[in-house]
Amino acid sequence: MSAEARAGLARATLAAVVAAVVPTTTAQARGCNAVSPAHQAVLVELYTSQGCSSCPPADRWLSQLDARHPRDRIVPIALHVNYWDHIGWKDPFAHAKFTSRQRALAAAGGSRTIYTPGVFVQGREFPQWSGHVPFDDAIRTLAAAPAAVRITLNAELAGPVVTLNASAVALASARDPRLYLALVASGLATNVRAGENRGEQLRNDRVVRTWSGPLPLKPGPMKWELPADGDATRYSIVGFVQAADGRVLQAVDLPLRGC
Repeated sequence: MSAEARAGLARATLAAVVAAVVPTTTAQARGCNAVSPAHQAVLVELYTSQGCSSCPPADRWLSQLDARHPRDRIVPIALHVNYWDHIGWKDPFAHAKFTSRQRALAAAGGSRTIYTPGVFVQGREFPQWSGHVPFDDAIRTLAAAPAAVRITLNAELAGPVVTLNASAVALASARDPRLYLALVASGLATNVRAGENRGEQLRNDRVVRTWSGPLPLKPGPMKWELPADGDATRYSIVGFVQAADGRVLQAVDLPLRGC
C-alpha cells in the first residue's frame, strides 16, 4: 500500500471513530418541556418539618393530592422549615429560606404567626386545608379562572445535570411579577433518630430540594445538579409566577421522568 493510501485509510478510520463517539455523547442529553394551561393552575405550599409530630399527617395529605386533582389544576410542593431543628432532630430537607418565605407570605396576609403544618394556596394561607370539601371547592374555583400568566419550561437532562430554560409572559396586568423555579423530589424516606418523631420512618413527597427566585420573567439558562440520591424519575421542576402582593398567578409542573 502506498503512503498516500495509508494516509487516506488513517483519515477514514479517525473519521469513523469521531462519528462513533459524537452521537453517543449527544444521545446522553434528553429534553422535555411543559407549558402552563389556559386556566389557573393552583400552587399549594405545605410548610412542614420532620421535627414536628403533627406534620406527618399533613405530609400524607400532600402526597394524596394527585389522586384528587389533575396536575394541570394543582401543583403541590413541600417546603421544610428549620425552626424546629433545635428540638432534637435536624430536618435534612429544611432551609432557612423556606422559613423566610413562610414568614413573608403570612405577613402579606396580615399575620405575624407561622407554624407547622401550614398550607398556602396561591400564596394565601388556607387554614381549612384538612377539610376535603372546603379545600376541593377552593381549588375548583381558582382553577376555573383564566390564566394571568403563561409559563414555559424546557429542560435537558444529561446525567445528573439539568439545564433549564424558563420564561413567563404576563397575559394580564400584575404588579412586579416574578418567576420562581424549584426542583422537587418524591419518594424520600428518612429514619428519624431523635426529636418528636423519634423511631419513625417518615416518607416525603414533592419536597423542594433546589430553589431559585425571585427571578425576572426571562432569566436565561440555568444549570442544576440532582442531589446525590438523585433518581431523575422521582424529580420534577416547578415554575410559578408571584405578584408583589404575594399572590401566585400561575404554576406549572414538568416531571423529569419524561426527559
